[in-house]
Amino acid sequence: MGVGLILGWVVPDFASGLRPFSTIFLRLIKTIVAPLIFATLVVGVAGHGDLKQVGRMGVKSIVYFEAVTTLALFIGLAVVNIVKPGVGVTLEAAGQVGELATKQQSFGDILVHVFPQSFFQAAAEGEVLQVVVFALLFSFALAMVAKEKREVMLHFCDSLSETMFKFTNIVMMYAPVGVAAAIAVTVGNRGLSVLLNLGLLIVCLYVSLTIFIVFVLGTVAVIAKVPIRPFFNAVKEPALIAFSTSSSEAALPKAMLAMEALGVPRRIVSFVIPTGYSFNLDGTSLYLSLAAVFVAQAAGIELTIGHQIIIVLTLMLTSKGVAGVSRAALVVLAGTLATFGLPLEGVAVLLGVDQLMDMGRTMVNVIGNCLATVVIARWEGEFHLAEPKEAVTT
Repeated sequence: MGVGLILGWVVPDFASGLRPFSTIFLRLIKTIVAPLIFATLVVGVAGHGDLKQVGRMGVKSIVYFEAVTTLALFIGLAVVNIVKPGVGVTLEAAGQVGELATKQQSFGDILVHVFPQSFFQAAAEGEVLQVVVFALLFSFALAMVAKEKREVMLHFCDSLSETMFKFTNIVMMYAPVGVAAAIAVTVGNRGLSVLLNLGLLIVCLYVSLTIFIVFVLGTVAVIAKVPIRPFFNAVKEPALIAFSTSSSEAALPKAMLAMEALGVPRRIVSFVIPTGYSFNLDGTSLYLSLAAVFVAQAAGIELTIGHQIIIVLTLMLTSKGVAGVSRAALVVLAGTLATFGLPLEGVAVLLGVDQLMDMGRTMVNVIGNCLATVVIARWEGEFHLAEPKEAVTT
């Protein structure tokens, strides 16, 4: 990012010619979107799709997860619309606007557009909503077939998702070049004022995360009668691990131990936290809604409330299953931007400061999942607070 800033500032004409290096990065990112979303959704839904088997706790967990992540999405949406951190950036691709963002469409038009004629056509054209609908219907169908046949497809999709995460890691090795080029092009065309917008975006994210923790998670904790001090003592170490590594997966073992030591039964911990890693990504969901509207503002595209709500609903589905892999949220964001005709250059610009934002959103993911275990245990009448020393020292 520093190299890109210097090139854009000192030699703006040369910097503007670096666009192909940024475009290569964006094209590689686009290739990840459809297979990754398809595989993670199939594993997440079909893998937990038999709610009769999962039982009462599974239904409660998923209802809770969806309610909380939806609130997170709308908090991000509210803050970015109030502060407007993207106004003034002027991304170069602002003229390439898709039909969803420019045409006045009826509800019927939008509804029809959601359903794919072909999965492969939807994947090739970056229609992430259509990929999601196909993946959901495929998952429901898969959950209905015999177990031995379902397991074959689940193993395939699980392997596919793991492969695409590794593919993402390979692409991210090229990321420094792509980011440098994108920042150089943006600064070369717009000037150093873009730094103010990115700084404002970071502030918006952390303000939004703070609001979410205090007012949403805090309210949930009060309603569920979660013991605040013991919970804080138990969650602080896994939260700090998540913050410093930017990976929810790195904090998973400690989070599970800490919640069990707090007094949540092992069977609840072992179900809720791993399931939450697919369905309860509070910090990531909040960031994605904020980032998508930031890119629209930077591109000078006016999104109606209706379009923003559709974006939120899309992100609510596409963000599942990406908590364990750093930067995977950017792949989801890229797919959503492509669907709504927003410039993918925004992803490369955001990647330059993504580490600072990834730390905060990952920490909130872990805190949200830890709180969920206590809430579900309370809901089941099985939470028994352990001795404070035990909760802290285990």
